[in-house]
Amino acid sequence: MSVTFLGMPADRPFPRNAARAVRDSQLRFNLRKATRTIRARRASVVAEAPDWAGLREAGRAIKEHTLRNLDRYLMQLEEAVTAAGGHVHWAADAAEANRIVADLVKATGETEVVKVKSMATQEIGLNEALLEHGVTAYETDLAELIVQLGDDRPSHILVPAIHRNRAEIREIFAEHMSGWGRPAPGDLTDDPEALAEAARLHLRERFLKTKVAISGANFAIAETGTMVVLESEGNGRMCLTLPRTLISVVGIEKVLPSWRDLEVFLQLLPRSSTGERMNPYTSMWTGAAEGQEFHLVLLDNGRTRVLADEVGRQALRCIRCSACLNVCPVYERTGGHAYGSVYPGPIGAILTPQLRGMGSELDRSLPYASSLCGACYDVCPVAIDIPSVLVDLRARARHPWPERAGMAAAGWVFERPGRLAGLQRAGGRLRRLVPRRLPGPLAGWTDTRDLPEVPRESFREWWDRTDGGRR
Repeated sequence: MSVTFLGMPADRPFPRNAARAVRDSQLRFNLRKATRTIRARRASVVAEAPDWAGLREAGRAIKEHTLRNLDRYLMQLEEAVTAAGGHVHWAADAAEANRIVADLVKATGETEVVKVKSMATQEIGLNEALLEHGVTAYETDLAELIVQLGDDRPSHILVPAIHRNRAEIREIFAEHMSGWGRPAPGDLTDDPEALAEAARLHLRERFLKTKVAISGANFAIAETGTMVVLESEGNGRMCLTLPRTLISVVGIEKVLPSWRDLEVFLQLLPRSSTGERMNPYTSMWTGAAEGQEFHLVLLDNGRTRVLADEVGRQALRCIRCSACLNVCPVYERTGGHAYGSVYPGPIGAILTPQLRGMGSELDRSLPYASSLCGACYDVCPVAIDIPSVLVDLRARARHPWPERAGMAAAGWVFERPGRLAGLQRAGGRLRRLVPRRLPGPLAGWTDTRDLPEVPRESFREWWDRTDGGRR
């Protein structure tokens, strides 16, 4: 099965992308300010929850149960959506999903669509695919609008334009909204209220005249066939209610068994993502509403392969809250573009290589985009053990022959206590010959860290000499 993503620098490994990003001081300032603000808000509201650990365990258990019975719940979802007047389509990969959506849009005779923020449609490159069929997609989420108008790429799950500051956003709006005549470029300031009002005026006409909308879904309830979208601006609700045709592209892992299960995630997601006790706009719809045609496209695109992995399948529990990004020291310094995927940060470092199959140099490098500090696991609302998956993915990669030779030599030494003791004695006697900087291909190690000083005697020798430390 082929897996296609939005055009990203998949031919460049993460270290090269990161090296370029860390030289951008403005980017680092924007990221540091935004992630620390969101992180502090999240910590505050999580501390208020009377049993956050119990809630987190409930979310983990529900997701794990659903994934182990995914086939049954997906069939139940299809039956419920169909019974409610909707149409269900199955897409094995990005190409099939794009073809289905393009055909549905063309069948309406329309050439424009409005979109609710959706990572699944970004994953498959839907906007670009629609454009090839003469259909223009307009993003309506404020941050996604900034990215689209600026001919940019998202860099964060929750705040796609986190790498932009107010002055930069003002310049983008002034340049690309001038054709609407409101506001006049010279009158627009970088005040947040002014920028939000400019976006509101820019989008209003789109909402009123566009007849087709495309959305994703945060959750899909198998019991009733209900789609659930959580957002913070209300633009999503305009997209979901006004158009005559609504097409939702949803990853197969988004299904939940019942309404009762949804109650858990409506507590977990707002606290973990935006640092709010309750989500501002939660839209739910079941099948086709009166006067509207509804299509649900269930997307695989590598997910069944991930599901078959006993260690890696936990990545499919992700509810896209972005909490792991906001605490990650690597993400804070490099931003999202360095990951070369619509899924940046720690969750992207484990999800993207699994979905793509680790075929590119970038995908093979992503499991190393981490210090393994464990902060991502601590904040994950569904307890995804990201460090464990990272280590597992690293173990699967084919390492360079010098590294393989070094590990083989280490294994031979550690296999017998006598070999280790002999090497330690030799190291103590030859310690003055150890260079401060290792030669050849090993120089990369000592260029970024200090080589530990070799002790005069090993612990084993000290123990024997002092009779177990008694003299």
